[in-house]
Amino acid sequence: MSSKDRQKTAIVIGAGVGGVSTAAHLAKAGFHVTVLEKNAFTGGRCSLIHQDGHRFDQGPSLLLLPPLFHRTFSDLDTTLEAEGLQLRKCEPNYNIWFGDGERFRLSSDLATMKGEVEKWEGKDGYLRYLDFLKESHAHYELSVEHVLLKNFVSLWSMLRWSFLRHLLTLHPFESIWTRASRYFRTERLRRVFTFGSMYMGMSPFDAPGTYSLLQYTELAEGIWYPVGGFHRIVQTLVEIGERLGVVYRMNTPVSKILLSEDGSRATGVELQSGETLKADVVVNNSDLVYAYNHLLPQSSYARALSDRPASCSSISFYWGLSRTVPELEAHNIFLADEYKESFDSIFKKHLIPAKPSFYVNVPSRVDPSAAPAGKDSIVVLVPVGHLIASSSQPLTPNQAQVNGDINQASPTNSTGLKPTPQQDWPAMIALARKTILATIRTRTGADLAPLITTEQTNDPQSWRTRFNLDRGAILGLSHSFFNVLCFRPGTRARRPGRLDGVFGGGALGTVAQTLEDAVRSEAERSVRGLYMVGASSHPGTGVPICLAGARLVAAQVLEDCGMEVPWEKEGAEVKRRTGALDSVEAPTWRDEWVKWACCVVLLWLVGVVMSLLYR
Repeated sequence: MSSKDRQKTAIVIGAGVGGVSTAAHLAKAGFHVTVLEKNAFTGGRCSLIHQDGHRFDQGPSLLLLPPLFHRTFSDLDTTLEAEGLQLRKCEPNYNIWFGDGERFRLSSDLATMKGEVEKWEGKDGYLRYLDFLKESHAHYELSVEHVLLKNFVSLWSMLRWSFLRHLLTLHPFESIWTRASRYFRTERLRRVFTFGSMYMGMSPFDAPGTYSLLQYTELAEGIWYPVGGFHRIVQTLVEIGERLGVVYRMNTPVSKILLSEDGSRATGVELQSGETLKADVVVNNSDLVYAYNHLLPQSSYARALSDRPASCSSISFYWGLSRTVPELEAHNIFLADEYKESFDSIFKKHLIPAKPSFYVNVPSRVDPSAAPAGKDSIVVLVPVGHLIASSSQPLTPNQAQVNGDINQASPTNSTGLKPTPQQDWPAMIALARKTILATIRTRTGADLAPLITTEQTNDPQSWRTRFNLDRGAILGLSHSFFNVLCFRPGTRARRPGRLDGVFGGGALGTVAQTLEDAVRSEAERSVRGLYMVGASSHPGTGVPICLAGARLVAAQVLEDCGMEVPWEKEGAEVKRRTGALDSVEAPTWRDEWVKWACCVVLLWLVGVVMSLLYR
């Protein structure tokens, strides 16, 4: 058999959502794919915890941007329904609890939102809410079409006119907070419509206004939950891949990505066991910063990536309760009284806030199978600053006990406790736990402490250890302007450049790298046959965004191999109906505008004629 006729082979490192989706896409296109996963389970952060009959989503717990999920399954010639996946809509989207005892019900139901908004902002507040939806709708549609479904391989990709003409409409140079403040007059509603930036691991005071698309998808398309837990999405993609021939090897950590002598091409991987596996293509789905620093030869580019702004981390609690707690809905947000200060503590000072905003998920409220009968399962996510130590430095516990209130253990003039390699994480978790339970009890009346029968936790240290997350950042690299689009690490692995590290890992260093890559040839700037998929590569973080990234990477692999992209050829888009009742006509307002314009012109001509006659 000639090399041309031989079946192409691919190795995928990591069975996160981006990895399993890429594997299934490549298998459909004819590749023989092997997925290597260091853990005994698939999904990475998108996995499950089981304890004493309780089931917890370890990471994501709500399904947003459903069209991207449907597109993925359509690419693979199936549907969520055909695979037995049942999505349940959560109503309300959230209960948002404030420190003054008030509560806001955030919903995709317009009647509910009309009452909630008008209660705080009056009758014209609802009109401004609809204007906010209009703007965030534009952010959503333009981002999906021109960012999430397009690759940005270099600066020239961002300079295409089809994208640039929409740039200002996306408001990337204003924050979500600034844009929301244009539509909402009260501090309360500005907080309600900006906290979603936490999904991107960013403060609403820094996150680009574009990301109001997250609020839009919740308000327009709703929040959904897969029955059986969020991991059901991943497991189904694994099963589809296996039907297409994908081989999964669990408990198989990779120690090195093998390159050719000149470093221009990937040839395979070396496992921690010493076994060597060869392949035509290697797709990395482990944490991108970790991969460049630990799986590839050391370089100034890898070190610069470690200095780039990263997203936040979290302390997450998984509690099994002895009974149900009706005071809590499926999704609950508790906002800090010192809203901006708490975000500054996390994202600028990398602290654990003294009084944080946090999220409480009760999966058993929407899916009773998440807990034994008559009981509840609860997940609490507390955003905290990522680890200060780099991914190459081991964490050592501090021998000194951290006691007292969290403020007393804080650095001078800071609101919170700074995570360091010497931090006593058990003590910090205990302090956070005490604060969370007290806040829930004060605001809802529910005393959870005596009801907790099972408990597990994750913190920045365990996120880093279990999933190789650089600095324990649960959402990868930050999504600030100079960390997205062509500035974000690309889907093709990058070869080091001359300017790497010269200006550090901040915005200036990233711009320098991007400008250098714009004048380098593809062969000079890319490692042939090596690709990156996941939260820290383009297009970014979040399950639906990683699914979009997997689609881009699979298509890029096929194009580089000179193969057809089957899902693009087949075309999954539904054509618009063309029946007699479906013809498109100009809006009536346009017709009326023409009539009035004609009247104005006619009156002007009459005036001119009359002035000439009576001179």
